[in-house]
Amino acid sequence: MPYVNEAAIPITPADRMSDLPTQFFAKLVQKCNARIAEGHDVINLGQGNPDLPTPSHIVTSMQQATANPQYHKYSPFTGYRFLKEAIAKRYLEDYQVELDPDTEVAILFGGKTGLVELSQILLNPGDICLVPDPGYPDYWSGVALAGAKLVMMPLVEAHQYLPQYDAIAAQDLQQAKLMFLNYPNNPTAATADAAFYEQTVQFAKEHHIVVASDFAYGAIGFDGKRPVSFLQTPGAKEVGVEFYTLSKTYNMAGWRVAFALGNKEIIRNINLMQDHMYVSLFGAIQEAAAEALTGPQDCVHSLCETYEKRRNALFAALEQIGWQAKLPAGSFFAWLPVPEPYSSETFADLLLEKANVVVAPGIGFGTHGEGYVRVGLLAEEDRLVEAVERIGALNLF
Repeated sequence: MPYVNEAAIPITPADRMSDLPTQFFAKLVQKCNARIAEGHDVINLGQGNPDLPTPSHIVTSMQQATANPQYHKYSPFTGYRFLKEAIAKRYLEDYQVELDPDTEVAILFGGKTGLVELSQILLNPGDICLVPDPGYPDYWSGVALAGAKLVMMPLVEAHQYLPQYDAIAAQDLQQAKLMFLNYPNNPTAATADAAFYEQTVQFAKEHHIVVASDFAYGAIGFDGKRPVSFLQTPGAKEVGVEFYTLSKTYNMAGWRVAFALGNKEIIRNINLMQDHMYVSLFGAIQEAAAEALTGPQDCVHSLCETYEKRRNALFAALEQIGWQAKLPAGSFFAWLPVPEPYSSETFADLLLEKANVVVAPGIGFGTHGEGYVRVGLLAEEDRLVEAVERIGALNLF
C-alpha cells in the first residue's frame, strides 16, 4: 500500500495556481505517447521542437568552455557583457538595428521565461493585455499570474492574420497596458511587413500600450524574404521590446538562451526581476551562444533552405490529395484547414487513430484557431510526404 503521512498539513495552493490556463498540449503529448507505446509508427508533426542538432561549431565551443574555471562560479546576475555584445552585433548585421548592450539587452532563460515575466512586470490585477487569437498559449500564462485580463485580437485569413486595431473596443483600449505580437506567426505561419509595424508603433503611442514582439521565428523566412523585425521601425524602442531566441535559429531549444531587446526602462525592470530569481546562465552556455551569434551564419541559411524544401514537399503532397491551404511565408509551421464535419480536435484525434499522424488542433491556440490544425515542418521530407499519403488514404478531401 502507498505510504500516507497522516500528520502532513493540508496543502492549499495560492489562487493564482488555479487561475493558470490548462496546458492543452500536454494532453496531445499523452495521446501521442500512448499510441507509440502500443507499437504504432507515429509521425509526430504536432510539436514545435526542432528536430535537427545544434551546429557542431557551437557544440565544440560549449565543450571547450566548460573547462574554464571562471564559469564554475556564479555568473554575473545580468549575464556576461560579451553575450550582450554578440546579440547587438547580430541585430546590427541582420536588421540594421543599433542596440546598447548595457541598457537595451536582457539575457533570458529561454524566450518563454521573458514572455511570462513581462506580464508580471507591467500588469496589475484588472489591467488588460491584448493577445493574438490564435496565438502562443504562454502569453495567457503570464497574464494569469499577474491577475490581469485578456482581450483577444482575432487573426483571420481575410486580414492576412494581422490584428485589426480599429476593431478593439474603446473601453478595452483605455485599460490596456500591454500587447503581444508574433511574426513570423505561431501557429498561422503568417509574416508582417514594415507598414504593419509602423501602424503598430503609432497605435501604441496613441493608447500608451507597450508592444511585446515575439520574434522567435525571426530567422526563418521563405522565397528569398527575410522577416521584418519590429525594432526596425522608427519609434519602436519608445513603445516596446522584442524577444529573440536561439532555439529556432540555431537549433538550440534545449540550451535555453534568449533575449529581450529594446526599451531601456523595460529592460531595466526585466533585469531587476531576474536579479530576484536567477543567477544568469552557465557561463559556458553564454560563450557558446556568443559563438552562435558571431560565428559563421551558413548554418542559419542552410536551415532556412531545409525548411523551405520541407514546406515545398509537404504542399506538393497536400495538392495531390486535394487538401488546399495557404503556403507558409515563415516559421516552421503550416496552418491547414479542417474538412467538414470535423472540429480541429476531433480531426486531430482521427488522424492519430486512423493514420498515426499527430497534428496540433487549432483550438489549443485560441477560439479563432478552430477550423485549423498546425503541422510542423519538423521531419524529413519523405516522412512529411508519408504523413500526407496516410491522411490521403482516409479519403477526407
